[in-house]
This record gives sequence, structure tokens and C-alpha cells, in this order.
Amino acid sequence: MQDQSAEARKAFGIRLRDLRRDAGLNGRQLAALTGLHATKISRIEHARQNPSEEDIRAWCVACGDEGLVPELIAVYRDVQRMWEEYREDFRRKSQKAIQAAGTPLYERTKLLRAYEAIVVPGILQTPGYVRGVLTANATLHGLPLEGVEEAVQARLERQHLVTGGTAHMFSFVVEAAVLTYAFGDMAAMNEQFDFLAHVTRLPNVALGIIPPGFRKLWGGECFYMFDSFLVRSELWTGRFQTTRAEDIAFFLKAFTALQGQAVYGEEARALIEQARDLLQSREIS
Repeated sequence: MQDQSAEARKAFGIRLRDLRRDAGLNGRQLAALTGLHATKISRIEHARQNPSEEDIRAWCVACGDEGLVPELIAVYRDVQRMWEEYREDFRRKSQKAIQAAGTPLYERTKLLRAYEAIVVPGILQTPGYVRGVLTANATLHGLPLEGVEEAVQARLERQHLVTGGTAHMFSFVVEAAVLTYAFGDMAAMNEQFDFLAHVTRLPNVALGIIPPGFRKLWGGECFYMFDSFLVRSELWTGRFQTTRAEDIAFFLKAFTALQGQAVYGEEARALIEQARDLLQSREIS
């Protein structure tokens, strides 16, 4: 996903380069018209340096395409938002603040689609499970453990969107292996299994589980689709996000294919109970 962000930056540089060429300008001529150094122009076109919005505006004016300014700045802002490093986020905010900051997005989303191959989707996580996940996250990133409990409560505050009626719709696809990864003790996992079984019966939730076996599509990175305007994907060191229509169309295609491999209803609940039995047999404590 970080590669995809880099590719988007390269594509933006190429678009600026083509704009210059279509105007019949070489780098030195564009530099003279914009006041930018010719070296900077080359670095921008090769995605080795980011332009400012003023640079983009001057570039378009010099090329005789001032009308492109709003579009190119909007695209540039989207590219800039595609990759967010967790280290920078944690430097500025607490775990609680990060969890709370996501709630308004969930509140304004009418249809959330999510694919998970690692953990239970965040909005479906129960208290003990959330505590286990955020404790592991704090340990990995070197964050103070005393902030975990407040972060747990901040994440749980959005769960009413799932259980509170049909104003918000949810479609989840998870790999069966997710159910066998224990966060917390067996009591926490039993609570999580009970809640997952419950949401399979809610009218506004489709919870699909992909059973082990032959595949038509491999499992890839986990991602969340907020209506049709935003896709997010979490990685070890940061988060990729995009609002580009072509990216969203691709993720929707992938999600639809993954849905076709999942089981629902009674079959999904049977997989939940199999995972429960497996963990109990291992005497998780």
C-alpha cells in the first residue's frame, strides 16, 4: 500500500510533466515563467520532491491551463493523504484521541464494508478483545499502557451504530483464521464469540466468514470501505487511504469476490463455534 501511495505521487509528477510538454515548454522555460528553480521542476516531475499548492497554481498559469488549478490541487491533496505514518500520529495524539477521532467518520457512513484477515473488525470488538488488541498495539509502538483503558472505551463508543437499528448498514468479510487468534483470556474470547454470533442475526449486518479450503481469490491486505467515498487499509507502520474513484472501484471488485467465498448465517455461526471449541481445547488463559 505504501508502494501505491508512491505510485500515485509518480503519476501526479508525470501529469505535471505532460502539462508542461503540451504547453511546448522545456524545464528552463517553465522555471523562468514560474520562478521555480529548474532543478525543483525536474524533482517534482520525477516525484522526488513535493510541490506546494502555490507551485501547482503557478505551473498551470504558466502552461496556459489556469482552469486546471482546482482539479490538480484536489488530486494533490488526495495523494498527500494517501499515507499516514503511525509514528507521526502517535507523536501528536494519544491512543484515546486516535480512537475517538475515527467515530465521526463511522457516524456519517451509511454503508461500511470491511475485509479482515488478522483481527475481528474494530467496530465488532468486545471490551476484553479490544483491550488485548490495544495493549499489543501499545507494546509494539512503545506507548504507555495506562492509556489503553481510555482508548478501549473510545473505540466501544461507536458500537451502538451496529446494534442500534438500521440507520447504518454493515457488510463484513473475515477469514476463518481470525477467529482462532486470541486477544485476551478465554472469558474475553467467549464474550467476543457470543457477540459475533449475535450480530449475524441483526437485520443491518451481513457477517461473512471465509472457511478454510480452496480459493478463487487469495486473501490480501485488510481494508475498510466507507460508503463509496473512502477506502482505508491498515499496515504495520501506517495507514493507506484513498478517495480516488478508480481505487474505490478496484476495492469494491475485490470485496465482491471475497464475499462470494464467504458463508453466512448458520454456516458462519458454526465456524464461530468451531473456533470457540478450538481455543477452549488449548486452555487459553
